[in-house]
Amino acid sequence: MNIQQAYNAWSESYDAVVNKTRDLEARAIRALVPAGPYAEVIELGCGTGKNTVWLAAQAGHLTAVDFSADMMAQARQKLPLPHITFQQADVTQPWAFADPGAVDLVTCSLILEHIPDLDVVFAQASRALRPGGLFYIGELHPFKQYQGSKARFDTAAGHTFELQCYVHHLSDYTESARQHGFGVARLQEWFDEDDRTGPPRIVALLLEKQTA
Repeated sequence: MNIQQAYNAWSESYDAVVNKTRDLEARAIRALVPAGPYAEVIELGCGTGKNTVWLAAQAGHLTAVDFSADMMAQARQKLPLPHITFQQADVTQPWAFADPGAVDLVTCSLILEHIPDLDVVFAQASRALRPGGLFYIGELHPFKQYQGSKARFDTAAGHTFELQCYVHHLSDYTESARQHGFGVARLQEWFDEDDRTGPPRIVALLLEKQTA
């Protein structure tokens, strides 16, 4: 099963099972991204809509993007709102859904671990955002990845399927940000039950597109 097929298979149970990574990242985005309004927002990795419902309340227009049609169908069913455009797309390919320099906020939640080259996404986010626009990233922390954590789910047949993942170190995020014209406005680490004696589960960054 490739990434797209895996998330299609996962879509039926994604909302129903306990998922600490999903739920903690949902806290992170609401804490780091300043409240709107934003005229134009792009959400990368909308999934079943865990963050889409909050982003829709901040946006004049929201483009909710996902590689999985089945995941996105769940979000569309929950949120039949006229100012949301749902777009199935591979974000490593040119973003036909984004006009250059027209976007105020891009969010990217729990998808970069499946993408080997961060620069591909950072370059396109930089192209889409206006100067001063914001780029939020929320991902499984590399410290958890070092311990073997990765996206996985139980199949209907009772097997555990592990998705293909890549480790991105903290400096990989900040260096890609620098190379593509972003400044780091905030970087926060999020811990299970807010217990800071163990490794953080989520790393969240808020980046700002620099003026020329």
